[in-house]
Amino acid sequence: MSRQNAAIQLMLLLMLLRVDHLEDDRMDDLVTLYVDLLEHTLTGAISEEPGHTPSLMPVIPLPYNEKARLFGTDWPLRSMTMIGLTRIRHLGQVVRRVIAERIPGDLIETGVWRGGACIYMRAMLAVLGDMERRVWVADSFAGLPPPDPAHFPADAGDLLHRVQFLRVSLDQVKANFARFNMLDGRVRFLPGWFKDTLPTAPIERLAILRLDGDMYESTINALDALYDKVSPGGFVIIDDYNALPSCKQAIQDFRGRHGITSMLEPIDNLAAFWRVAT
Repeated sequence: MSRQNAAIQLMLLLMLLRVDHLEDDRMDDLVTLYVDLLEHTLTGAISEEPGHTPSLMPVIPLPYNEKARLFGTDWPLRSMTMIGLTRIRHLGQVVRRVIAERIPGDLIETGVWRGGACIYMRAMLAVLGDMERRVWVADSFAGLPPPDPAHFPADAGDLLHRVQFLRVSLDQVKANFARFNMLDGRVRFLPGWFKDTLPTAPIERLAILRLDGDMYESTINALDALYDKVSPGGFVIIDDYNALPSCKQAIQDFRGRHGITSMLEPIDNLAAFWRVAT
């Protein structure tokens, strides 16, 4: 049985067992088991999948590195996400909190690669019994844009648009959702450059805004279009805050321009988040 099929079958079992006579602690155990399996599957940790050092060079598989996969510092060759176990577990904690605290709004990731973090958010909503929130999947599905240094000087010289490994089509991402039985009407796709899609996206409120656009332009475009839609108490997560200086500068510029003083907290050595003031 493939690891994806194992996750799907456990998910279906959870749905069948969500009945009144099942003891709450037993259901909690099953949810924990499913979520742990899903985290290890989406990151490739379950199979100790080889990785690739982030670079502009052709892909050269490297032996599985447990520490790299924990902190998301390598790119899995086949699995669904490169954010690593620490960041995906934190994302799960955030989803639990917005549900427990009844913070209104949908969930979005801007820059999804193969879709793993969005698949995970959709699965978390399912196992936690949330039947209303949607997951928005925003990406060009064609890689990163060429830099526009005239408007965004921080991106001058950026070469990420040349990295073929980062280009994953919309059809492939949809297929990845389907492999985990998570492709349904509550998953909404926003294909195209953020400057074109996000300002007019039909999103009313957000509880989680997860930014993974790498560049200054992509990061600031997402914040300009979506930040005002994040509910008080909602979460803004920046995947590359300490990994890419241009991304960090976009965050600092936006927070300074809008007078945002909410504490920016680390998730691991690379990612950070803050909560919107209530």
